[in-house]
Amino acid sequence: MTDNSDYIMLKWGTIKAWDLQSGSNVHVIKKLGEWEALGSSLSAMAQRDTDEQKRLICEAIDLLDGTIKNDWSGEVYSKEQAKEYVMNYGKK
Repeated sequence: MTDNSDYIMLKWGTIKAWDLQSGSNVHVIKKLGEWEALGSSLSAMAQRDTDEQKRLICEAIDLLDGTIKNDWSGEVYSKEQAKEYVMNYGKK
């Protein structure tokens, strides 16, 4: 976990929310903008990310200087845990 309050919140295997106010996360904001431009739902539950969107989320996670949290469980993820969650959510 980092000292700043920037975060990405995940739920249902996708982005639920983010708060990225520090200048160090400008590239994360760009990646999330690209993800959103490909089509996003106001409801994380209804979001169905494409492979490209999942790749963009993972790139944003790699660039993030902040916290990654699961909104369901409250668990704070490492970058590797978060990417695993995004890439494999819903797979049996």
